[in-house]
Amino acid sequence: MATSTIPIWRDTERCYRAVTARDQRFDGQFIMAVRTTGIYCRPSCPALTPKAQNVRFYPTSAAAQAGGFRACRRCLPDAVPGSPDWNVRADLAARAMRLISDGLVEREGVPGLARQLGYSERQLGRVLTAELGAGPIRLARAHRAHSARLLIEMSQLPLTDVAFAAGFSSIRQFNETIREVFATTPSQLRAASLRRGNRSEPTGATRLSLRLPFRAPFDAAGVLNYHASRALPGIEAVSDDGYGRTLRLPHGPGSVWVSPRAGYVQCDLALSDLRDLSSAVSRVRRLLDLDADPEAVSRVLSADSALAPLVAATPGIRVPGAVDGPEVLLRALLGEDVADVVELGEPVPPADPPMDALTTLFPSPSAIAEADVKPLVKEVAAAIVAGELDLHVGRDADELRAEMLAAGVDPGTADYVVMRLLSAPDVLLTADPAVRRGAAELGIDVATSARDWQPWSSYASRYLSSRTA
Repeated sequence: MATSTIPIWRDTERCYRAVTARDQRFDGQFIMAVRTTGIYCRPSCPALTPKAQNVRFYPTSAAAQAGGFRACRRCLPDAVPGSPDWNVRADLAARAMRLISDGLVEREGVPGLARQLGYSERQLGRVLTAELGAGPIRLARAHRAHSARLLIEMSQLPLTDVAFAAGFSSIRQFNETIREVFATTPSQLRAASLRRGNRSEPTGATRLSLRLPFRAPFDAAGVLNYHASRALPGIEAVSDDGYGRTLRLPHGPGSVWVSPRAGYVQCDLALSDLRDLSSAVSRVRRLLDLDADPEAVSRVLSADSALAPLVAATPGIRVPGAVDGPEVLLRALLGEDVADVVELGEPVPPADPPMDALTTLFPSPSAIAEADVKPLVKEVAAAIVAGELDLHVGRDADELRAEMLAAGVDPGTADYVVMRLLSAPDVLLTADPAVRRGAAELGIDVATSARDWQPWSSYASRYLSSRTA
């Protein structure tokens, strides 16, 4: 699906076949809007399939909203996995979407988004409108509406607080947007949610429980075991039921606990500032690679006769992501010495079980730059503090890799960071001993096979390394 030569939403025949089949694999990859009802839906909406001549397809919810359509309250088209195209394409539009999902526009406005991406506001607007059907303001507005709906339905916050926590600048803007997007008022949306049984826990305004969707199959055990095997006490915690960790978020610290369930991941969040909700959810989704397209990965990698048995044995393998750029790089450089710096991390507010074991943030680059660590680690940490090395999800992969190499980071570590931080799907970790051993055991020459694994080499790396894990 993700490797089509044209954007899927422009292939109307293919999109309509997916809608007719109510194929959940396409949820999040395009939006279906129905002219006769004025409503936009996810492809798998259970409502009666509209006639082909009455349907229009959009790349994003924001584009459908700009076209005058409102969200379906039956299928909740915004509550779906994100498009895998944002990782596969890695172009300007894709990088912008990652930053918008992380809440950057709410924090720094469109000028901040353009600055992070290295483009003028005018250039950025032209590209996003051409590629995604909406400019940065409308894309951010759709993002705020989705965040507001989560807070309305999943928290006990007063609606006034919901408005500002979701990033709206005024109550009037909040009310108008909710009415326009969902064809109802915020109070009616909350009342309808309570009638459906979505009663939030009375544990305070900072605690939320969400269900994060994914595209099946999903190797939850594999990705959680990966994180659990590297867990740092206080910063991370593991139990039979799941995995948790602290989060360094734009407005303050937070904690998350994730537990796999049938059809979704249970995500419990403790936030010191609810403005960080969308940023936290976005980072957790990347941590577990929940926006992946497992069937597209399987289709390519299963064509390799040596890899095919591994793909069949572990369907839906995920590439572990990262919640913080400086952390993933500094942890990789510290190696076995990482446990020596844990005590330098700042404390987080106490949370209820099972998050009570999460007590500390991973140390900041400034703390590590002043610590007794390897010279290279000190130098890289100082470069991050000085702004010479900028690690965020909106970076171009090649530019970020070159920046790390210039700072003294070895190529293998640079590849590893690009793969995890940017959720880059096509990075073959040839420097990883586990990948090399797995390839040798299967008789694979990675230099020649890698071409056939594109654009899913990162997943091939996971299959090869898991063979010897």
